[in-house]
Amino acid sequence: MNGLYESGEDYLETILILKKRNGNVRSIDIAREMDLSKPSVSRAVGILKNKGFITVDDDGAIHFTDEGSKTAKRIYERHRVLTEALMLLGVDEKTASEDACRIEHDISEKSFSKIKKCVRDSKKES
Repeated sequence: MNGLYESGEDYLETILILKKRNGNVRSIDIAREMDLSKPSVSRAVGILKNKGFITVDDDGAIHFTDEGSKTAKRIYERHRVLTEALMLLGVDEKTASEDACRIEHDISEKSFSKIKKCVRDSKKES
């Protein structure tokens, strides 16, 4: 895997979402989005930085490294696809998204690719 715990993957996914939404991301934005304390976010940002997933510039803006970007995109794709799959089964969007967040960290690549193909095929049929 990538040497990250589930919480680290959640941080990377949140940074990606905030970058898409706002363009620029700082620790305070992450704290607000995830409803966490600033010290908790500062600690997590330090860990992500030390593991080579992000950099932080002098203004406090957070940027992905190549590895960080790749990992964040992989987790975000899993979240989106799993949410869609659960919704296809009739689960409401809020519950589907919450459940996808739990599943995305543990599902094997083999199972995920099958679910992804199934979701893609169901879109073709629509």
